[in-house]
Amino acid sequence: MLLAQQRRISPDLKTVLKSLVCLFKEPGNLDYVYDLEDGLRKTKANSLVLDWLKTQPEVAQLIQERYIAPIPDIEKLLQYPEGSLGYAYASYIKKSGFDPGFYRQIQVEDDISYVLLRTRQTHDIWHVITGFNTDGPGEIGLKAFEIAQTRRNLAVALVAVALLLTLIKAPDVLPDLLEQITLGYKMGSKVKPLFAQKWEEHWDKPLYQWRTELGIEPIFS
Repeated sequence: MLLAQQRRISPDLKTVLKSLVCLFKEPGNLDYVYDLEDGLRKTKANSLVLDWLKTQPEVAQLIQERYIAPIPDIEKLLQYPEGSLGYAYASYIKKSGFDPGFYRQIQVEDDISYVLLRTRQTHDIWHVITGFNTDGPGEIGLKAFEIAQTRRNLAVALVAVALLLTLIKAPDVLPDLLEQITLGYKMGSKVKPLFAQKWEEHWDKPLYQWRTELGIEPIFS
């Protein structure tokens, strides 16, 4: 039986190890990030993440509801008032040259797959709300924020990879990276659960109001 279990988890372990090696070579390649997350999907750590998320009533409700919003219409959101979340998000996407549906799709078949999809769907909204940039340190700062908010094993892995890569390739910028990680984790520990929010139903709400209600002091305005 033990051998059978090892055979079942072996493909996932291979995926994780391969993804980690590839990320060291190409840290900006999102395919490897998604491969890593998919490989970690059936781990005990992911089950513990789900258990912890469900201790938060508003998050548990969203998971039970399986709330999923359609891919945002950027041109439509640009018609919202300039101070609104919708306008801020659309401007961010437009200026960055991003695709709002960039993320790898995943079939929702259980609570874990739902959490993965919803996290991917709202990633850039979290950038806008928190103020973390999309450069290397900013992304890792947001990952530290996610650790405090959701305890995602992918976020833990990416922070670890970033620290090791920095030590090897650019040790002089380590203090800046550590500062972003510290800021992200502290912020995530203090604010209300971002995962519980139905952003897409309130695009018209002012960005400052969102931040005030959630208790966020953005890193960059």
